[in-house]
Amino acid sequence: MLKKLIHGSAAAAFALAAVVCVQGSAFAADPPKADAKADAAKAGGSTDYTKVAPPDLVKNTPKGQIKNPYKDTQADIVADGEKKFLSYSCNGCHGGGGGGGMCPPLTNDIWVYDGDDDTLFRLVTLGSDELQKAGYSRHGSENVVGPMPPFGTLIKSSDDLFRILTFVRSKYSSNADQAYKYGTPPEQK
Repeated sequence: MLKKLIHGSAAAAFALAAVVCVQGSAFAADPPKADAKADAAKAGGSTDYTKVAPPDLVKNTPKGQIKNPYKDTQADIVADGEKKFLSYSCNGCHGGGGGGGMCPPLTNDIWVYDGDDDTLFRLVTLGSDELQKAGYSRHGSENVVGPMPPFGTLIKSSDDLFRILTFVRSKYSSNADQAYKYGTPPEQK
């Protein structure tokens, strides 16, 4: 009986957090910055990701080909990504600084699926269940209460998601093996 109650409580907590995330993020994000196109050009890209919805980028880009135009050394992008991380309520599950909560921390060296740009973008866009259906598999493990819900239709643009992921990447543990900062090195796949 106690086991059912605990399991039910965890499921209820996850469901409540997902609703709060969805409800809070639907209106919370800042509109795209006017200089976002310039930022993308500075980062070496030619696509205006402020005009591309995350699900469209996923649908129109072959597996393994999504690349973040930003680097975690760009302090202004990291700071904006942190604001968006909070405004889309990512902190509701992953903690304010990304240190975890009922979902994995983003500050350690464990990538549950992998840490490359493509996998992270698709994970947030599709959610973990759809990511697995698309042929991605879990590599690491964490204490996770529930699956990652899909946020692709809630995040206004691919640019917003790239900025969030740049913030997440900046949180990679400095004590961890830096060879894995961007996921499993290609020679080990």
